[in-house]
Amino acid sequence: MRTDIWRRGALLAACMTLAMAAPALAQKSADTLRITWRDAIPDVDPYYNSQRTGMVVAFHAFDCLVYRDPVTMEIKPALATSWKQVDATTIDFTLREDVTFQNGDPFTADDVVYTINDIVHDKQVAIPAYYISYAGAEKIDDFHVRLKLTGVSPAVMEYLAMVTPIWPKAYREKIGADAYARAPIGTGPYKITKVDGTTEIDMERYDGYYAGSPKGRPAIRYIKIHEVPDATTELTELLGGKADWIWGYNADQFANIARMPNLEAVRFGTMRVHFMTVDAAGRSGADNPLTKLKVRQAVISAIDRGTMAKQLIQGNSQVIDTPCFPSQFGCDIAAAVKYPYDPTKAKQLLTEAGYPNGFDTELVSYATPQVGAAVQNYLKAVGINMRIQQLQIGAAIQLAEAGKAPLYSGSWGSNSVNDTSAFMPYWLGGGLNDYARDADVQKLLKQAGASIDPEERRKAFGEAIHLATERVDFVPLFSDVRYVAFSKQLNFQGFPDDVPRFYLSTWK
Repeated sequence: MRTDIWRRGALLAACMTLAMAAPALAQKSADTLRITWRDAIPDVDPYYNSQRTGMVVAFHAFDCLVYRDPVTMEIKPALATSWKQVDATTIDFTLREDVTFQNGDPFTADDVVYTINDIVHDKQVAIPAYYISYAGAEKIDDFHVRLKLTGVSPAVMEYLAMVTPIWPKAYREKIGADAYARAPIGTGPYKITKVDGTTEIDMERYDGYYAGSPKGRPAIRYIKIHEVPDATTELTELLGGKADWIWGYNADQFANIARMPNLEAVRFGTMRVHFMTVDAAGRSGADNPLTKLKVRQAVISAIDRGTMAKQLIQGNSQVIDTPCFPSQFGCDIAAAVKYPYDPTKAKQLLTEAGYPNGFDTELVSYATPQVGAAVQNYLKAVGINMRIQQLQIGAAIQLAEAGKAPLYSGSWGSNSVNDTSAFMPYWLGGGLNDYARDADVQKLLKQAGASIDPEERRKAFGEAIHLATERVDFVPLFSDVRYVAFSKQLNFQGFPDDVPRFYLSTWK
């Protein structure tokens, strides 16, 4: 650990020396915001990736029927000017008549019907749990659409606002889905002009963007996104003058970056939760020790989550005891069974489970390496020898979904949907990422999703949280703090939902 800290310190010192020698100059004169980030997007079509970076691009290139204000959380008109709940499973939308896609094609009800009906039946959609409440859409006329739901769906407007961008029917059908991923268009404030594999995405302000959008007209004309493989390159590009904005760097770099005369460093708490899944269902092997409850209890008891939050994440990171974020509707903290840090108890539990000398296991991770290293050290202290397979996010997700991860570490931001239905069903609802396969929890989650009554939903979610934590079906670690650094020539504001909105940014 000390060697790793020394290396990071040496890297930062070298980068700062470089920055002092050649100060980073934002591309204000070229009206181009240069962004560098990790987590390359394998498919910029927003329905076929689950990464936060993909969501960010989607927010700029596409619009949804409605928009959620990032400050008030109020749902506002976007592509739809108004809506009416006809009955518990039917919503009628009136659409804007002055909207065009970025190739000039008019936006109509046909595009909404095409999008909804396609994603409902497409088995390749990255997060199908987000769309299970959609039964389909019907065209009433060119600017009126009826959305049918599979049942009551109290959080449906959140999903419509955050994760249901509208495709262009005529254009996408003409060129095909594969070609569309290389040259997508939407109705958003920026048009994607270049997609170069997983290394570069370019966008240009769409001057035909409709008046009255809650996003407003962007001030900055061009955005160039450079996707890099590691944090070293990311930081080097910022300090070397090749990037104007980065995010997600290590907390221990915050103070030093803040001292740079030409850079701003900011941090703010977000809805994102760092976590581990544990293979309670034996997907990675029937003889997996993690299938035993006392072993899972030992794992969570052995990890000093509070110290990790304080030292690794810093800022206002807090221990999370629930398989959801506390602000989300239905995330009842009081219902959770809590496991304080207690290595002595962890050793006792391992002995009772039949592993007095511990056992060997493996962690698949795309999280910051320091998180995996800390977990590794804590588990080793109680006798569990954990190998770490550190991968890029796409490769890690693929391996985990295939059932090949005894332990799996990452983070989840719920696509910024402020409802527990955006968290628990994804990890505990029986899908590819569910390593517990707990039928009782799945049943309760279905109950929560089948009622429009807030108290019934709270009750079902609360019972699901209690069971899932009692059985350690999932190991929440701590909340995330987003670290952002950018040129002082840029006005940028971050939001708790962790979606950077560059269409609100300006040059000073």
